[in-house]
Order: sequence, then structure tokens, then C-alpha cells
Amino acid sequence: MISGRDIVIIGAGPAGLTAALYLARYRRAPLVLHDGSSRALRIPLTHNAPGFPDGVRGPDLIARMTRHAVQYGAVVEEAKVTTVEAISGGFRLNLEDGSTRESRAVILATGIDLNQVDLPGAVHEAAIRAGVLRYCPVCDGYEHLDKRIGVIGCDTNGASEALFLRQYSNDITLMPLSHSELAPAQIQELAAAEIKVETGALIAVAPGPNHIGVLLEDRARLEFDVIYPALGYRPRSSLAQQLGIDLTEAGCVTAACVADSGVPGFFAAGDVVEGLDQISVAMGHGAVAATKAHNWLREQDQDTLQNKD
Repeated sequence: MISGRDIVIIGAGPAGLTAALYLARYRRAPLVLHDGSSRALRIPLTHNAPGFPDGVRGPDLIARMTRHAVQYGAVVEEAKVTTVEAISGGFRLNLEDGSTRESRAVILATGIDLNQVDLPGAVHEAAIRAGVLRYCPVCDGYEHLDKRIGVIGCDTNGASEALFLRQYSNDITLMPLSHSELAPAQIQELAAAEIKVETGALIAVAPGPNHIGVLLEDRARLEFDVIYPALGYRPRSSLAQQLGIDLTEAGCVTAACVADSGVPGFFAAGDVVEGLDQISVAMGHGAVAATKAHNWLREQDQDTLQNKD
């Protein structure tokens, strides 16, 4: 038996904190390790979190979820996990400060990093707070009814986002980051939906308090109420890869890993898992992963009378 905890959760976003709450209420003593970079902390206001009809700020939601988990016995510690390795009886987590933690089981809830438009950090975050720069059409499209919406990224992903946003506005413009990668069929589909397609490399993005300007090569400045960069993301899945867990083509952990990663005692939850990146989905993953982890630990302890999971 290792000397550490029953379970460590890596990540303190909606997935990790939901898992911590469930495990604490299962009478475990979960430790949550996080590096302070949960994407939810950057949300100025979301209306997609069930139970908050007036919307909720991301930092407020995370604070409430943290208090809830800690109230039942979870411990939350800011620390960056750099590597994880399987050892006899569980896992060893190596932290950036040189210290280590050991646990019998691990839930990975590290999320993703967005590929962002090129802006100074403070300017970028101010634009998000002002509502002129958004990265999630599913989350925020409804808030831009009948607005001038720009989408950056002339490829399959950008075309899909532009077509999705068309249900909210009849003023949609798709622009390239450097050059167009659209197939003829996609161009026809966008034209049929009356979505404007611009050409010319992106020179600059200029956020203001109520609008955002875009300068393209050989094109006059364009003005929008909001811009959605469709530039993809980078899953924070390296810790899973270190254990030999297969990833999807996009670099995500597979959906099966919520319940069974193939590495005994290792589970995953939230945006690092392939699928719909939403707060409600992350919470569901956290509940499932926590229950699977709890019952896996019971099996190891030969406590085999389990609740349905």
C-alpha cells in the first residue's frame, strides 16, 4: 500500500471540482491539484450553466464549487503536476516545485488551451470581458442575436462555426487567418447561407469597448460587434500520454476514459475528454469518473457490494 491518498484530482475546473465533491461525499479524502489556469476562470458571464438563469461569472462559479467540495472534506492545493508515473499500488505525481504526491487513483481534469488571436495578454482578456471576443459559439451565440459577427479561420472548423452562428444573425463574415483552405463545396454552402467570405491574410485585430475591428491584407478595416476565432485548441493530455493512454487525432483523451482508461485507477473528465466542451458536460464527467474511481477502490479493498454506477 502506498503512503499517499486514495485519490488525487488534477485540475480545478467544473469537472475536477465536481469529482472532488462526489468523492468527499463518498467519504474519501480527495486532493485537488491545479495550476490556477482553469478556462472557466476566464468566463465573464455564462448563461449555459443550469440553475443560473441570470448567468454566472466563471470565477464565481469556481469559487462556489470549491467551497462546496471543501465543505465536505476535499483539499484543494495550487501546484503544477509535471509528470505522472505508475508505481506499485498506484501513482506518483511529480510537481513543478520538486515535491511529489502519491495516490492509489487519479482523475485527470486538466482541460484544454485555446489557440488565440495574436493580442497582448491584457488587451486580449479585456476584449473577452467586454464581450467583443468570444471562443465558444455554443456558449455565447445566443447573446449575439442580430449582431455583426466575424469568424476567423477559413477552414472546415471556421466554416462550421460560421454556419452554426448563422441561426443567430444574418450578418456573418468568415475571414482567413493567413489563407483560405475552403473546398469548393464549402464555399457553395456558405454562399447558400448568405455568409460573406473575405480573403487576405489577417493583419491586426483591434478590440474596443463595444466593437472590434479587423484589418485584412488589401482590405479596408472591417467592424464587428463580436469576433469568434475558430483556430482550434490544444488538449492538456500529456499526463495521460505519459502513461501510454491512447489519444484521439485531436489529442484528446477518449470518451471511454471517463469510466475506464485502460490504466487501472486512472480516469479522466471534462474538456480534456473528446466531446462537447461545456460546463454541464464537465460536471457530468466529474460525477461519473468519481463514482467509477470510488467503486474501483472498493474493488481493490474487496468491498464488492456496490451501488449501481
